[in-house]
Amino acid sequence: MHMTDGVAAAEVLAGLMVSDQPRPEFTKAFEPFAPLIGSWDLDVSWYDDAGNVTRQTKGEWHFAWALDGRAVADIWITPSRAARATDGDGEWGLTIRIHDPELQAFRSTWMGPKHAFVMTFIGHPGENSITLDAREPLATKTRWIFTDISETGFHWRNEDEDADGTVIVRQRFVATRPAQP
Repeated sequence: MHMTDGVAAAEVLAGLMVSDQPRPEFTKAFEPFAPLIGSWDLDVSWYDDAGNVTRQTKGEWHFAWALDGRAVADIWITPSRAARATDGDGEWGLTIRIHDPELQAFRSTWMGPKHAFVMTFIGHPGENSITLDAREPLATKTRWIFTDISETGFHWRNEDEDADGTVIVRQRFVATRPAQP
C-alpha cells in the first residue's frame, strides 16, 4: 500500500487513532468519560449576552477511546450532517483529552478548523460532571461543562465569566443517544 492512496491512508489513520478501550493503567482515570463513548444526537442553542437564544440547530457528537487507549477523542459537528441542507455549513470540532497524573486532571485540546481556532483546557471531574477551564489568556474566563451524564444523555454548556464574576452562557448542547434501527 502506498500512502499516496487517500482511502488506504485514511483507513490506516482511523485504525491507529481509535481504540477499543482505555489501556488498563488509564481505566480509572478515564471513568468520567466512559459514559460519553459512542455517538450522540444534539439539540444546539447559541445565546447572546442577555441570555436570549440567537440560533438553534441539530448537531452530532462522537466520542471514542484513542491513541492506543491513552486518550479520549471526540468530534462534534454543528449543524449535523443531516441538517446541513437546511442549516448551512457549520463547524467540525476535534478534541483530544489525555490524563496528566501530576495534575490529577485532564489536558484537553480542541481544534475548530473552519476558523483555525485552537483552545486548550484543564479538566476536572465532579459529581456527575466534567468541567474544562480554558487556558488561553483571554479577557474572559471560558468553561466547558458536561452535566447530567448518563448512558442515555448529557448536557454541555460553553460559558464565559468576566472579570466581575458575571457568567454568560454562550452555547448549550442537549445530547441523546441516536435511536437504533
